[in-house]
Amino acid sequence: MRAVWKAARAAARRRRLQTVVIWLVALVSTGSIVVALGLVDAASAPFDHVFAGQRGPHVTAVYDREAVSDAQLTRAARQPGVEAVAGPFPQATLEIPRGPGDFGIGGEATVVGRPGPGGPVDRVDLWAGRWPTRPGEMVLNRPSDWSADDLGKKWHLRSGPTLTVVGFAFDLSHTADVWVAPDQIAALHPNASQMLYRFRDASSQSGLRAGLGEVTAGLPEGALTGSQTYLALKHRIGSNARGYAPYLMAFGVLGILVAVLIVANVVAGAVVSGFRHIGILKALGFTPGQVLGVYLSMISLPAVLGCALGTLAGNLLAKPFLQFVFTGPMSGMLHDKLGIAPWVNLLALLGVPLVCVLAALGPSVRAQRLPAVRAISAGSAPRAGRALGIQRRLAGLRLPRSVSLGVGLPFARPARSALTLAAVVLGVTTVTFATGLAATLTGYGNAGHRAYDVTVYVGGQRHGKEVHPTHSDRQLQSMLGGLPGASGVTARADDEALLVGTTQVVMFEGRRGPDPHLDSVLTRGRWTHRTGEVLASSAFLRRNEVGVGDRLRLRKGAREEVVTVVGETMDNDDRLIIGTWPTMTALIPGEKPIAYHVKLREDTDIKAYARAVAAADEGLSVQLTEPNSVTGAIVGSATALTLMLSLVASLGVFNTAVLNTHDRRRDLGMLKSIGMTPGQVTVMTVTSMAVLGTLGSVLGVPLGIAAYEAVIPRMAAGIDITLPSYMTDVWHAPILALPALAGVLIAVMGALVPARRAARLTVAEVLHNE
Repeated sequence: MRAVWKAARAAARRRRLQTVVIWLVALVSTGSIVVALGLVDAASAPFDHVFAGQRGPHVTAVYDREAVSDAQLTRAARQPGVEAVAGPFPQATLEIPRGPGDFGIGGEATVVGRPGPGGPVDRVDLWAGRWPTRPGEMVLNRPSDWSADDLGKKWHLRSGPTLTVVGFAFDLSHTADVWVAPDQIAALHPNASQMLYRFRDASSQSGLRAGLGEVTAGLPEGALTGSQTYLALKHRIGSNARGYAPYLMAFGVLGILVAVLIVANVVAGAVVSGFRHIGILKALGFTPGQVLGVYLSMISLPAVLGCALGTLAGNLLAKPFLQFVFTGPMSGMLHDKLGIAPWVNLLALLGVPLVCVLAALGPSVRAQRLPAVRAISAGSAPRAGRALGIQRRLAGLRLPRSVSLGVGLPFARPARSALTLAAVVLGVTTVTFATGLAATLTGYGNAGHRAYDVTVYVGGQRHGKEVHPTHSDRQLQSMLGGLPGASGVTARADDEALLVGTTQVVMFEGRRGPDPHLDSVLTRGRWTHRTGEVLASSAFLRRNEVGVGDRLRLRKGAREEVVTVVGETMDNDDRLIIGTWPTMTALIPGEKPIAYHVKLREDTDIKAYARAVAAADEGLSVQLTEPNSVTGAIVGSATALTLMLSLVASLGVFNTAVLNTHDRRRDLGMLKSIGMTPGQVTVMTVTSMAVLGTLGSVLGVPLGIAAYEAVIPRMAAGIDITLPSYMTDVWHAPILALPALAGVLIAVMGALVPARRAARLTVAEVLHNE
C-alpha cells in the first residue's frame, strides 16, 4: 500500500497541470453545491425547527365577537381533527402613531389579551422582561436583535390608555404585534376573538381548509372574519431562499458535469500518454489492482483537497448570504438557526470525490488490464495517424496545409476529443446561461430606475433632534418642483389597512403628481384611471389567491372601502397595494405625504439639487436613487462562477492540447524537418482545438438557452413575482454574440500555450527523446 501511495503522489507531482485542474473544478463545483443545497434546506428547515419548538398554530383564525361567543368557539373546537387549541383571546386593532419610539410599528397594530406566553399552542418566546400582569403593561413582538434597554418606554395611544413596555417576545407565527393582560384588553375595545388551532392533518393547504371547515361548520354565518395558515407563512419567509437557489444549483450541477468530464479526460490522457510508465510499474511487480489504485489515488488527492476547501468556502459564503436572504421582522430568531445543515456538508464531502473517482474508473481499469510488454512497446512505438484520411480529403479544399492538418487532428484521438468537446459545450452553456441571467436581472434591477432621481423624505435630524418641515404639504410639492433642475414631483403616502376577511394588514400606497406610476412595472391588467381602482403586487395576488378584476374590502379604523384590482405590478412585497390620491383619501382622510419623488432634467447636478432642498427647508432629508444591490449581487456572483467554470473548461482544452502535442512529437519533428515553420505549427495546433470550440458553441448555445428557460421562471416563482415579457425575451443578436464566440475563445485560450511550446520544439529535441 505504501508503494501505491508513493507512486500516486509522484504521479500527482509530475502532472501538476492535471492536478491543479481537478483541484479547481472540485473546489468550484463543491462550493456552489454547498451554498445551493444550503439555501434549499434553509427555505424550510429553520422555520420548521422554530415553529415546532414554539408549537405554532397551524391555523390562526379571527372571529367577530358580536357574531359568536367565546363559549361557542370553545365547543366548536372539540373536533376529532383538532390536536390542540388555544383561545379564544380578545383581539383589538389599534392605530399606532409613527415616531422614533414606535419600535418599527406604525399604522395598524394587532393587540391580543393573553394571560401568559405558554399554553398548548403558540408558546411565545419571552426573551426580555416579563409578561404583563396588570393594566398599563404590554409586551412587544420583536426578534432578539432589538435592545432590551427599551424596557420601560411608554406608548401614548391616540385614544386609550398609556402602555408601558415590560417585555419583549418573539412569535414566529406573528399572531400579534402587542400582548396585554386580559384585564387591559377591555379598555382597548376588542372587536374580534382569536383562536389558535393545531390539526392532525397539517401537511397541505387542503387539509388545513378541511379542518377549519369542520370547526366553523356549526358557527353562525359570517362569524369567521379571517384566517392564516402556517404553510402560507412558511412560504412567505422562505421565498427569498427559493429565489436564489435555482441559479446556484444550476452552476453547481454544471460544475459537477465539468468535473466529471475533466477528470475522465485527465485520467484517460494520463493512461494513454503513460503507457511506458504503466509497463514499468508492472515490470517492477505492481499488481493490476495496485496500478488501478495508483491512478485512482492520483485523482483522489486533488479531488478530496478541492472538495474540502470548497465545502469550507461554501460554509463561509453561505452564512452572510443566508443572513441577507432571511431579513425582516418575520424572520426574527430564524437567524440563530441559519447555517449549512450537516447533511449538506456530508453529501458534498463524500459525493463530489466519489463522482470524481467514478469518472476516473473507466480509464484506470484500462491501465489495470494493460499487459506490461504491450504497455512498454505501445509507449515507444510510433502511432498510426487515424486522421490521415480526413486530412487528405481536406487537402483538396485548397485550405492552408497547417489548417487542414489541424482540422484532422481531433479525429486521431476521438474519445479524448469527445470529452474535450463536452467540456467546451458545458463552458459555452454556462456562458450562455449567465449572459441571459445577467440581461434579465439587469432589466429587473433597472426597471423604473430612472422614474425619479431624488427622494425627499418629510422629517429630518438636526443635532440628534427630529425637525419638522416649515412648509405645508402643497407648498412642499410646489417648492420642490420649482427648484432648479426639477422636471416633476410625485408625492407618496402610505399607511396600513386591514384586508377584511383575512388577518393580513396591507400597506396602501397613494400617489399624487404628474407620474403616479413612479417605478412600478405593470405585468398584467392596466394602470388606475379613477377612484376605487388599485394596483397590487404579484406577491400579494399569489399569496392571497386574488386575481386582476377582483374586489377587495379595506378597513382603516371605522372606515371601509371597496377597491377593484385593475393591474398587477412586478413586486415581491406581499402587502403592497397602490392607488391614486383620491382612492387613498377616501379610505384615510387627511393623510399627508411622507416622501416626494423628484425627476430631474438630464443636465442637472443631483448633489446640487440635494443641497438646494436642504437649504430650502431643514425639515427635509434627501436620498439619491441607488442601483439595485440584490440584482448586482446575483449578477456579480454569476459572473464570477462563469469565469471560473470557463477557466476550468479552458484548462481542459489545455490538457488535451498538451497530450496531443506529446503524443505527436515524432510527427512534429518530421513536419519541421521538411520545412514547416513555427508559425504553421502554432496555427495547426490552435486550429485542432478551435474546431472543437466551434462545435462547442453550436451545441452549447441552445443548451444554455434551455437552462435559462428552466431556471429563470423558477427564480421568479420562488419570490412570487411575474416578469414582463421584455425582461425574458433577451435572445437577440447582440446578446448571442458573446456565447457564440465563447467556445472558440475557450478553445483558443486553452490551446495557445501548448501550441507555442510545440512551435519551439526542435528536430534535435525529438530525436534526443526518441
